[in-house]
Amino acid sequence: MSPTEVAAQVANMYDTVLILDFGSQYSHLITRRIREAGVYCELLPCTQKISELKFKPKGVILSGSPYSITDVGAPHVDPEVFNLGVPILGICYGLQEIARNLGGETSLAVKREYGHAELHLDPQADHHSYKLFQDVPSPTNVWMSHGDHLESPPKDFVIIGSTDTSAYAAVAHTSLPIYGIQFHPEVTHSVDGAIILRNFVIGICECEANWTMSSFIDKELERIRALVGPTGSVIGAVSGGVDSTVAAVLMKRAIGDRFHAVLVDNGVMRLNECEQVKKTLADNLGINLTVADASELFLGRLKGVTDPERKRKIIGNTFIEVFEAESHKIDEISRQSGLGPIEWLLQGTLYPDVIESISFKGPSATIKSHHNVGGLLEDMRLKLIEPLRELFKDEVRALGSLLDIHEDLIWRHPFPGPGIAIRVLGEVTPSQVEIARLADHIYIDEIKKAGLYRQISQAYAALLPVRSVGVMGDQRTYEQVIALRAVESKDFMTADWFPMPVETLKRISNRIINEVKGVNRVLYDVSSKPPSTIEFE
Repeated sequence: MSPTEVAAQVANMYDTVLILDFGSQYSHLITRRIREAGVYCELLPCTQKISELKFKPKGVILSGSPYSITDVGAPHVDPEVFNLGVPILGICYGLQEIARNLGGETSLAVKREYGHAELHLDPQADHHSYKLFQDVPSPTNVWMSHGDHLESPPKDFVIIGSTDTSAYAAVAHTSLPIYGIQFHPEVTHSVDGAIILRNFVIGICECEANWTMSSFIDKELERIRALVGPTGSVIGAVSGGVDSTVAAVLMKRAIGDRFHAVLVDNGVMRLNECEQVKKTLADNLGINLTVADASELFLGRLKGVTDPERKRKIIGNTFIEVFEAESHKIDEISRQSGLGPIEWLLQGTLYPDVIESISFKGPSATIKSHHNVGGLLEDMRLKLIEPLRELFKDEVRALGSLLDIHEDLIWRHPFPGPGIAIRVLGEVTPSQVEIARLADHIYIDEIKKAGLYRQISQAYAALLPVRSVGVMGDQRTYEQVIALRAVESKDFMTADWFPMPVETLKRISNRIINEVKGVNRVLYDVSSKPPSTIEFE
């Protein structure tokens, strides 16, 4: 089953708003704001052919874009979107795309508008457009980011909002539910932006606000059972993280012992990871679990490798190799026991992974290969099942809570598929892994003791490929450097560095230098995403 078909299955269960993405850095925020309003939405590339859409949306939103509407090769929407007969909202570039299709004119603005602006509303009291700005004061502060602007609106459009530099900051069709706004309601800088989006999806599109994890559970369990059938079996990799654990528990609840979990010990996991995962999944949750110790194989293949992308590829390919070998063994046992053959592969892919892989011109330039989206062997015989594919991280945590998973696991920080290998900058050796592993364990232990763990979205210690001079006792040392990273993030698409209390940093640094042999210096990373990524590699 293709990702589009999977998305359509979920979309057909709910009133769904379609977001067509023109490459804006804010597109994922539109999705977030609408989900927060209790309405389900799907983000697809703007090149999506409407005739090939597998579901009927209740409304459509056209996103912003880094392009100019007049650029050669600029992205454009399928004109059939205007024949769907549903409400349409164009945001920034989306407004200009509406004008382009319906007869308006756009041009390069004399003055590029970027930043805060005061929007003065002029909705017609007897006009349907008042619904878009219901409960929004005038003026209201909004966020602008555009170089083009609407020169003249299409026929039958009226002005419903303006700023000092944009006469057509908000327009609406006189009789059809088609709206265009020059500002970005999805960013928090637009003070009443969430209200505007809610007004569109609930007040105008008339979507039922029934997107909740409690409603998702029953519907997803039903979907999984229908997909797998009464005899099919599923195998899935688990890591001890919240995503794979929630996916595993959901699968266990759906098909019972026909789900088989595999934990691959790649030699670059956190301290005591395998023992903790076995206790949690097998002993406490009753999940069929196989632990495959392939640590020597992984570390052997990583010997001498320093390029981060090669590390990821080696770990990814070796993981698939080990995992498939285990799946063959489990398949044979499953057949012999009468549970049926292994037909499906479970993955804990989340919606941000999907969004990052979507582009109107295909995948964007590779920043780093993702271990969930893509990377599978082309001749893999198993069919893919991704029950969390449509969810954001906070939704997965809410789902985990409803599935009675312990809150310590639900709130556990994310851990990358390549593990500590991408937190050891430079060559990965057993001794380097051990240094990073112990430093990381002390770091997490201290932020938990300080009551900060739940305030931080992700924290870890990285081992840098440099040495520094130090003095310990009366002796000169020339040893390694640990960098501490901690970020705050709602959805991991963007992140800010966490303002760690100085006293906490003092305790962490003191413990690492005293307890981890080979380290004499500790640094704290104060970089945000973007421009930096959350992981060093």
